[in-house]
Amino acid sequence: MRQQTFNNKKSTLYLTATPIGNLGDFSTRAIETLRNVSLIACEDTRQTKKLTSHFKINTHLISCHQHNERSATEKIITALEEGRDVALVSDAGYPLISDPGSLVVSSVLESGFNVSVIPGPSAFLSALVASNLPCDRFTFYGFLSAKSSQRKKELEKLSSREETLIFYESPHRILETLEDMLIILGDRKVCLSRELTKKFEEYIRGNISLVIKEIQDGVKGEIVLIVDGKEDEVPFIEDEKIIQAVRDFMAEGLSNKDAISAAAEKFNLKKNRVYNLYHSN
Repeated sequence: MRQQTFNNKKSTLYLTATPIGNLGDFSTRAIETLRNVSLIACEDTRQTKKLTSHFKINTHLISCHQHNERSATEKIITALEEGRDVALVSDAGYPLISDPGSLVVSSVLESGFNVSVIPGPSAFLSALVASNLPCDRFTFYGFLSAKSSQRKKELEKLSSREETLIFYESPHRILETLEDMLIILGDRKVCLSRELTKKFEEYIRGNISLVIKEIQDGVKGEIVLIVDGKEDEVPFIEDEKIIQAVRDFMAEGLSNKDAISAAAEKFNLKKNRVYNLYHSN
């Protein structure tokens, strides 16, 4: 199914990201979109009302949460059928990310209408780029199970993943989750982020054991936990064997530099390690 949003005359559902704390992060385009649509479907009307009041947005609000998503979807489809555009928002960040909205989107598309995105703040992406952990490959998992036994099973399945792992967690459960991670994943590097973009924004970076010590007295606010992926297991290689490999490559006619590179490639080691080892002997 091909959709050219701005080249057809179909009604559109706008998935609109909202601030995760700092209202200054709400874009001009997002504000204009919420003003121009005929209906805003939101997770909590009371929370969204604070946002719309601040930006003088008078659009009608309806609730759309996990307990009424089906009936809310019907109202949204009706509005779209009448030629009106609709926006879907969550309390903070993007709708559908650990929030309701999947049923709405699939139903709107099945009904032949447009679905478009108004980009904006994202808690897990903000936490990731500030974590000092690899950002090139990652898996967003969301919330782990509230029960320790089930949570450990989930972590077991994730334990072999080499990419960075991203979780949401509640403040009253974060300590237990970290303790389970220490048991299942080992003492990996993590970054605990909380209250992002707000007055009490905080990052706690370090190994899991260190972060556990740091939060013994508890933490408050919404939490994003970034966890380092599993490291490749590098087999132990005796120093003399590495040095001899460099000498052998040089005996074959390679330069000192090329011999070090060849030995590093042979043993899957970093060149600076081979260089330092060779020149220290």
